[in-house]
Amino acid sequence: MADVSAGHREWRVTGMDCGSCAAKVRGAVERLPGVEDVDVALMAERLRLTLDETQTPPESIEEAVRGVGFGIAPKGARPVKPKGGFVLPDGAFPDAAESSETDSETGDMDEPADDAPSSWMKSSKGRLVLGTGALLAAAWASRLVLPAEIAHWAFVLATLVGILPVAQRAFAMTRAGMPFTIEMLMTIAAGGALIIGEPEEAALVVFLFAVGELLEGVSAGKARDSIRALSKLVPKTARLEVGSKTREVAAEELQVGQIVQVRPGDRVPCDGEVMSGTSGVDESPVTGESVPILKEPGAEVFAGSINAEALLRVRVTKTAEDNTIARIVRLVEEAESARAPTERFIDRFSRIYMPAVVGAALLVAVVPPLAFGLAWGEWVYRALALLLIGCPCALVISVPASITSALSTGARNGLLMKGGAVIEATARTTRVAFDKTGTLTHGKPRVTDVAVLSGREEDLLALAAGVESGASHPLGQAICAEAERRGVDAAAATGGRALPGKGAEASIEGATVCVGSPRLADERGALKDDLRTRVSALEADGKTVVIVLCDDVPMGLIALRDEPRADAADAVTQLRKLGITSVMLTGDNPRTAQAIAEGLGIEHRSELMPEDKVTAIRDLTADARVMMIGDGINDAPALAAAHVGVAMGSGTDVALETADAAILRNRVTDVPAKIRLARATMSNIHQNIAIALGLKAVFLVTTVLGITGLWIAILADTGATVLVTMNALRLLFFRPSGAPESKERVSPTTEEPRSDHSAATT
Repeated sequence: MADVSAGHREWRVTGMDCGSCAAKVRGAVERLPGVEDVDVALMAERLRLTLDETQTPPESIEEAVRGVGFGIAPKGARPVKPKGGFVLPDGAFPDAAESSETDSETGDMDEPADDAPSSWMKSSKGRLVLGTGALLAAAWASRLVLPAEIAHWAFVLATLVGILPVAQRAFAMTRAGMPFTIEMLMTIAAGGALIIGEPEEAALVVFLFAVGELLEGVSAGKARDSIRALSKLVPKTARLEVGSKTREVAAEELQVGQIVQVRPGDRVPCDGEVMSGTSGVDESPVTGESVPILKEPGAEVFAGSINAEALLRVRVTKTAEDNTIARIVRLVEEAESARAPTERFIDRFSRIYMPAVVGAALLVAVVPPLAFGLAWGEWVYRALALLLIGCPCALVISVPASITSALSTGARNGLLMKGGAVIEATARTTRVAFDKTGTLTHGKPRVTDVAVLSGREEDLLALAAGVESGASHPLGQAICAEAERRGVDAAAATGGRALPGKGAEASIEGATVCVGSPRLADERGALKDDLRTRVSALEADGKTVVIVLCDDVPMGLIALRDEPRADAADAVTQLRKLGITSVMLTGDNPRTAQAIAEGLGIEHRSELMPEDKVTAIRDLTADARVMMIGDGINDAPALAAAHVGVAMGSGTDVALETADAAILRNRVTDVPAKIRLARATMSNIHQNIAIALGLKAVFLVTTVLGITGLWIAILADTGATVLVTMNALRLLFFRPSGAPESKERVSPTTEEPRSDHSAATT
C-alpha cells in the first residue's frame, strides 16, 4: 500500500534523443528509495513519478538525472545544466537546440529562446562532431608531413578529446547502477585501442560514434518539430472585447464565455462559437480542407483556422489548455507511456544481451592466448571490436524510433493512437465494429414525417420539443429544430430525464409525456397493431420512428432519417480490401438498421442497449481482433471492451477519454487509414529489427574471425543505428489515406455536433 506521504511529481528533462536515453533517466531514479511509478516520456521531455519525500527529497531526483548527463527542472522552470562541464546531448542545457519551454500538461510548446542555435553545427553534439572530425583530419594530414611518432600522438589527442565526455557519462551511469551502456563500451574500446597501439582506429571510432549520436539527436528533433508545428497554429494573442472596446491579450489567458474579435486574415485564437458575422473560414492549415467553410452565428470554429473574409465575433467555449490543438498534442505526448509489447520485449532482451556481449568479449580476449598460446594483442583487439559491434543501440531504438515517427504522422493526419501498444493492437485488427449514429451516419437526422393520432401536429411537436428541450442526442435536437422551424413553442416541461437507449420523458401540465422508441411504447402496452403497421412502413424506408406518449397513451409519431456519411461505404470497401470484416452495432430498430447496412454493404446488429453492445463486442473478440468505433457516452463501455477502442472526433469527452485512439476528423475512411498506418509501423519495426540483428550477426562472425576490425565494427554499429533511424523517419512521410501530404493535417471538422446518445434511440 502506498505511503500516505507519497505524491506525484513532474519534471522536464532535456537531452533525451532516443529510447536508450529515456531508459538511462529511468534507471537513474528507479534505484532511489521512495520512488515508484516512474514514467519517462521522450517526446514530451517529461519525467513523472510517485515520490515519498520522507525518504528521498526532490533535489536528489534532480541530482541523479543531472549525474547521468541530462538537464532537469520542475515543470515550468528552466532546465539546469548538469555539473561537470563535459559535452552533453543536445538540449541538456538551456542553450541547446531543443531548449524551447514545454508545458507537458497543457501541451503548449513555446518558441525557442532567442539565443537557441539555428543549426546542428551550434549544438553540443554538432560541436563534438566538428571538433573530433577536425582533429582526425589534422592527424591524417600530420602523418603526411611529420614523423610517424608525432602523427601517432596527434591521433591519441583526437581520441582523448572525443572520448573524454563519453567516458565521463559512462562512469556517471556506472555510479548510478548502469554499467552496461554504449558509453562504457565505447570508453573501453577506445581506451583499449590506445593501449594496444591503435590510436588511428580509436580516433576514427570516436568520430563515427559522435556522428551516430548527432544523427539520433537530429531525428528526435524532427519528431518533436512536427508536434511543435501543431502548437504554432494557434496565435499568441487575441482581440478581447471589454465593454465597447477591444484590447489585445495573450490567447492562453482567454476564459470560457469571453468574446473575441477575429479580423479577416487573422487566425482564430480559440475553440469557440460564432456570435455574429458571416465569413468563410479557411481550415486548410489544420484540416487540409481546401475550400473555406462558411461560418454563421451558431457555427463552431476552432483554434488555428484562418478567417478569410469578414469580421467574426466568437465566444470562447474552451480554454487554451483544452482546445483542439492542445488536446492533440497532449494525447500524442501521453501516448509514449503505453509502450508496445515488442518494445518491452526488446528492453528485457537488451538487459541480458549487454552483459552477455561483455562476457563473450572477455572470453575472446583471454581464452585463445591462455589456451592456445595465441598473440594477446591480436585477440584483445578482436575482443574490443566485438564489444563495439555487440552494442545494442540500433536494436534498442528500432521500436521507439518507429513508434515516435508513427505518432507524429498520425497527429498530422488526425489519427491519434495512445502509444505503441495501441499501434501494435491496431495492426492486428481483423474486424471493425461501428456505432451507427454520429459514426457511420452524420448524426444530423431531420424530421421527415409527423403523424398525429389525436389533436394537431403543432400540439404534438410542442409536447415532443418540451420533453427534448436541451437534449444532446441528435434525434432530440432534430425534433426541437423542426419545432423551431415551424414556429412552434416547446411546451413547458419539468422533471425531464433520459431513458438511456429508449428515449426521454418529462412532466407537462401534470401529465407524464414520453418521447421514445417503438420498443418503449411496446413495453408500456401502447403499441397497438394499427400503430405497429404504420411504424413498420416508415422503418422500411430506413427512417427512425419515435412515439409520443401522454400517460402511456400514444398521441402520434415522428419519423426521422439520418443519412450515412458520404465516405462510409468507401471506408467499408477499403477495410474489406485490407482483409477486415465490418459490422454495425446500433440501438435503432431492425428495419432502419437493415436499410443503412444494406446501403453500406455491412453486417448489422440492431436494438442494442449499451450493455448489449458490450456483450456483442465480447462475442466478436472470442475469435477476432476487434476495433470498435463510436462517439457517444453509451459507446464508452464498448470502446473499453474492444481490443482497440476508437472515438470519433465529434464524440463526447467520455468516449475520447475511454478510447485507445481517436479520429479527429469525422471521416470514416480514416479508420482504414489508421489501420494502414499501424501496419506500416509494425512492418517498419520488423525491418528495423532485421537490420539491427542481421548486421550484428554478420559482423560478430567476421570480427571473431579477424576479418573486420575496430573502425569497421563501429561503422557497422553506427551504420545500423543510422539505417534504423532513417528507416523509421520514412514513416514521417507515410500517407495513410493516400492523399497528398500537404492536404493531410490535424483536427476535427466542425460540421458535426456532439452526441451523447443518452436521450433517444441510437
